[in-house]
Amino acid sequence: MNWNQVEGNWEQFKGKAQQQWGKLTDDDLDVIKGNRRELAGRIQERYGKAEEEAQREIDAWLARH
Repeated sequence: MNWNQVEGNWEQFKGKAQQQWGKLTDDDLDVIKGNRRELAGRIQERYGKAEEEAQREIDAWLARH
C-alpha cells in the first residue's frame, strides 16, 4: 500500500493509527487528516522520537496495512 491510499481513506485508517500509536488523541488524528508529515510530527511530539525513527515506524506500519 502507498501513502496516497492512506491519505485518501484517512477516516478508515484513523483507528489503525490509534491502535499503533495509542498516545495520539482523537484531536491529533483529526489534525493529521492523512498528512504523513503531520503524523510523523505528532509521533515525535507524543513519544519523544527523532524524525527518522518516526518515519521508519510509519513505513513499517504502512507495510503491514
